[in-house]
Amino acid sequence: MGLSKETIECELQHTTKLNKKNVGEIAELAFMRKAASLGFAVAKPWGDSDRYDVIVRFEKMFWRVQVKSVITPKPSSRSYRVKTTHGANWTYSADEIDFLAAYVFPADCWYIFPAAMIEGRDSVCVRPEHPKCRLIQYREAWDLMKAPPANAASKTCTTLAHENLLQLDPNV
Repeated sequence: MGLSKETIECELQHTTKLNKKNVGEIAELAFMRKAASLGFAVAKPWGDSDRYDVIVRFEKMFWRVQVKSVITPKPSSRSYRVKTTHGANWTYSADEIDFLAAYVFPADCWYIFPAAMIEGRDSVCVRPEHPKCRLIQYREAWDLMKAPPANAASKTCTTLAHENLLQLDPNV
């Protein structure tokens, strides 16, 4: 369900003129569209106070997803540097997010990174056109969000409901 080359080029022309917040919002919309087309239920939390941008559900599993994007390659390189930090270079932890989804606008492709993979890193470099990129296993790795977690710390409907109650009343 990729976009045509003309559509990508047209979007890139307009996207490069936007500020970072607007580019991030477009990437979040692109993520939600792609995830929904792959059978995930998608929810956008109110406001931007949480460390994650989107919640996705597959069957009974809920995942907190931080969405990042990149428009241009690194200078004098064909790789794209995806920033994996928030604000003043705070790194994300597995306690805050479950996945980081990185959208490479020019290649119209996604990298789906488990939180443990990016934890403590300030960036990752990807090369979508290179078959030997060391992170190729994460390219379009949407199935990672369809599998039960290895650490059994994923969120089910019951777990999320209990956590929400605890936030409202710690005595629950």
